Amino acid sequence: MSETTDGDGAERSGWLERVVRPLPYLTLIGSTVLVLLAGETALPLPVTFVVVALTAGWMLWFVTLHPEWVQRRALMATFFLGLLVLIAVLILCSPLYGFFAWTGYLFVVTTLHRRWTLGGAAAVAVLTAVSQTHGYPALLDGEKVVTFAIVLAFNVSIATAMTFLAMASDRQAARRQRLITTLGESNVRLEKALRENKGLHAQLLTQAREAGVLDERQRLAGEIHDVIAQGLTGIVTQLEAAEQAGDRSQHMYAARQLARDSLSEVRRSVQALCPQQLDTAELPEALTAVAGRWSSLHEVATDVMTTGTPRPLSAAVELTLLRTAQEALANVARHAEASRVAVTLSYMDDLVSLDIRDDGTGFDPGRPRVARHDGGFGLAAMRERVQRIAGTLAVESEPGGGTAISALVPVAPALVNG
Repeated sequence: MSETTDGDGAERSGWLERVVRPLPYLTLIGSTVLVLLAGETALPLPVTFVVVALTAGWMLWFVTLHPEWVQRRALMATFFLGLLVLIAVLILCSPLYGFFAWTGYLFVVTTLHRRWTLGGAAAVAVLTAVSQTHGYPALLDGEKVVTFAIVLAFNVSIATAMTFLAMASDRQAARRQRLITTLGESNVRLEKALRENKGLHAQLLTQAREAGVLDERQRLAGEIHDVIAQGLTGIVTQLEAAEQAGDRSQHMYAARQLARDSLSEVRRSVQALCPQQLDTAELPEALTAVAGRWSSLHEVATDVMTTGTPRPLSAAVELTLLRTAQEALANVARHAEASRVAVTLSYMDDLVSLDIRDDGTGFDPGRPRVARHDGGFGLAAMRERVQRIAGTLAVESEPGGGTAISALVPVAPALVNG
């Protein structure tokens, strides 16, 4: 066949390799042996041998030596027409070459384009019918013409029907191949879209964390301005007043007190930026250490458990979870009157969760909370801190039923090592 799809051409080449190549030569040799055994030919025997050689050479050159020519439509049409002429001459030599004429159907399927396939099959059927009715002389015998017509009709109908079915099967196979190719391309596009979506997710998390860093810087800038700078300003004011006053003890005391308060604020801010626990240990060990010290200080039984496979997280995630645990434990000590606390750190595929549960007095989460001024940041600020890294904070509690705080943080694979 000629210009077809790549899958169609590959299937035809496989068929040509397995069946068409050896079978025509075998039938040509077998027919020649039968002719020699019969000992009768319409043409001289040397002429018959020459035609046999030409036929074998014709197939050898176009099909066996150049199988890639099967994709060239015009060249294969030339080959098939030449083959029909050679078959006709062989049948003229002897009707026994009808056994070889039958192999023309194989070349119909493998060399002709769809629009010529049925015509080629009909042509082979005509030559086969001629051989089956003892050659061309039967066409001149009025009594045998009817027999020839019946045989011809039978051959043509069977040949065209079988060829049509073969063509339909071939088209269906080509459609399946195109469908498989289309599905493969769709899978490639889907995988690409998933990779792009994964990268976009990582980018969004990065942007969220960068926004959180900026927010934290703004918070610290405001804290430095509102607390530390004001404290230093007050110290300067007290020292200037002491220089002008006769009794300096009161102003010096006030200045020392302001300095102590400012120093405490500086230490608190620095500690918030650089948690010592995470400098020397991984997050599970840091949580265990924090909970252990808190349990010893407040004499409350504390259980710490890690599920999943621990892995390095970004500094922002580890800091947020550690600070959340510290503030949650601080809230338990201040308000819960609990006898037992459970801290659970869970590593999942793309998420990390931290759960702190106590058996204390509990409270009504829907009730407005009074803002605190003791250095802690409370539930609202805990939620804001978790949301800065695209996480969520959930609080479950009821009076007398204990409290459960759960922080859930997404972890982008590209940002695991922070």
